[in-house]
Amino acid sequence: MSGTSEGPTPAADLDRSAVTVSDIKAPTRRTAAEDTDGGPPAYRSVFAAAPLAMAVVDREGLVTDANEALGGLLGGGTAGLVGRSAADLLDLASDARTWHAYREVLRGRQAKLRCTRRLKRPDGRSLWAQVTVAPLDGGPGGVLLSVTDVSGHRELQARLRHLQMHDPVTRLPNRTLFFERVTGALEAESYEQSGTGRIGLCYLDLDGFKAVNDTLGHRVGDRLLAAVAERLTTCAEEAGRTRPSVPLVARLGGDEFALLVEDSTGTEQLADLAESVLKVLQAPFDLSGQRLNVSASIGVVERHAAGTTATGLMQAADTTLYWAKVDGKDRWTLFDPERNAHLMTRQALASTLRPAIERGEFRLDYQPLVGMSDGRLRGVEALVRWDHPRFGLLPPNRFVALAEEDGSIVPLGRWVLATACRQAREWQLAHPDDQPLFVSVNVAVRQVWDSDLVADVAEILAETQLDPALLQLELTESAVMGSAGRPLQALQALSDMGVNIAIDDFGTGYSNLAYLSRLPVSVLKLDGSFVRGFQYEGTGAPPNPADEVVVEAMIDLAHRLGLTVTAECVETSAQATRLRRIGCDTGQGWLYSRPVPPDRISELMAGASYAVGNP
Repeated sequence: MSGTSEGPTPAADLDRSAVTVSDIKAPTRRTAAEDTDGGPPAYRSVFAAAPLAMAVVDREGLVTDANEALGGLLGGGTAGLVGRSAADLLDLASDARTWHAYREVLRGRQAKLRCTRRLKRPDGRSLWAQVTVAPLDGGPGGVLLSVTDVSGHRELQARLRHLQMHDPVTRLPNRTLFFERVTGALEAESYEQSGTGRIGLCYLDLDGFKAVNDTLGHRVGDRLLAAVAERLTTCAEEAGRTRPSVPLVARLGGDEFALLVEDSTGTEQLADLAESVLKVLQAPFDLSGQRLNVSASIGVVERHAAGTTATGLMQAADTTLYWAKVDGKDRWTLFDPERNAHLMTRQALASTLRPAIERGEFRLDYQPLVGMSDGRLRGVEALVRWDHPRFGLLPPNRFVALAEEDGSIVPLGRWVLATACRQAREWQLAHPDDQPLFVSVNVAVRQVWDSDLVADVAEILAETQLDPALLQLELTESAVMGSAGRPLQALQALSDMGVNIAIDDFGTGYSNLAYLSRLPVSVLKLDGSFVRGFQYEGTGAPPNPADEVVVEAMIDLAHRLGLTVTAECVETSAQATRLRRIGCDTGQGWLYSRPVPPDRISELMAGASYAVGNP
């Protein structure tokens, strides 16, 4: 006979054994059952007629007496029970814990044993029985054994568990059962003895399912989910025909489904499964006369089971599903560790941005802005860097967008503005006989909306005693063009204060020069793509006349509007020569200098001009 012990049985395995042994003392008086052979006839008749199935077992573990209820329960009558081993009759030796506890009771070292066993009758039927063993004191001793049929209770438990572990709409395993299976598959004993030692997962959701619910109602949505579940199940069964096991299909909630592949043979198997899922969902769904088309996005993860956790596996799958949607939907995407590392880095940076500002982890480098006509240093652009304790020195493109998303660009921008103005004032005081340098600072649109930029600039200029004419604020073309309301008022107030306003990366957006006449802008910074189109030294490529014509026309129109022009990304003397010839005012780029620390700018101020470049 096979069986299990009653107790704190895991919900995942109703056949796993557990034993509960109480510490109550055995009775000190003789029981009616113990006196069945030599006691009064009334005791014997009570024992024999009791509805509770019972037997008396001696110290050797052999049945000395059994009542009719036990014979009927086990299906063989009482005659065949006497002299039999109780452990064999009730499967008490099938697991070590139960067997040890039973022997302890027989020896009088333990007060009681209660366990649950699955017993098989001679007619082939099986039942769940609760077995209780308690000692009988006095005389030769022995134990009283009682058995209760709990099959109905166990069947009810099984039905309740099935309801608890399955989705009512699709009848698929639900999230709870799915995670139970994943956790079990990742346990060492599950893959160390046999199998591939790998695990795979296809995590999918339906593209546009919300629109179905919103337009056709939840009833239609539920029917669609059930139909999708049927197709996924068929797909899994087809995949399982050539594999050791069939993938588990589960509904995790909403329109999210998962296919779990235990003992995966590699990414090719998962890719084939994902492809088959996409294909099986391509055919239209006919739901009570309504024809619907759906697609799915699938995140695919395949890895060694060792060292993997259920949480880690699902996080990777969720991330990969997101990539599939970003990449265009109706597709599967395989987990990419490098792409995930970049995402994790982005998250790590975003979570530490604000504390980094407070800790002073940022610094400014400065790139010279050089007069094209005389090669003299006219100003500098302040460029922020993050000296991250873990990732090293990070350029602005690694964190500025993050700062704009979470609003930390406001305190960061305020710090950059104050630091740059303070540095410009220090250069001015250190070189009183030279023409003072202006400092150009980038300003994000969110700084205009989420803070009082005008008040911040006025306060910083007052604290640093920097002339407003020596401060230039750069905004992107897309931010300035079409400005109205608060942004336009702020720009006008800053211009009235004497601060110069520059449009950065000009030429990449609207490029509406006529509109500039209505904005308080004083400087255009030509996007580097225009300059790169010029002939490079040593390439042998002929110059493109159209590039020069376009740039020359923009410079001429800008001058007619009273604006000055700065060319970005100047890298060769040939580019500088052509820009000078067509009237560009200032240049910026590696021909003159990379962004450098403040002390290097001080050295450049005392040096020669950039007439022929000073890399």
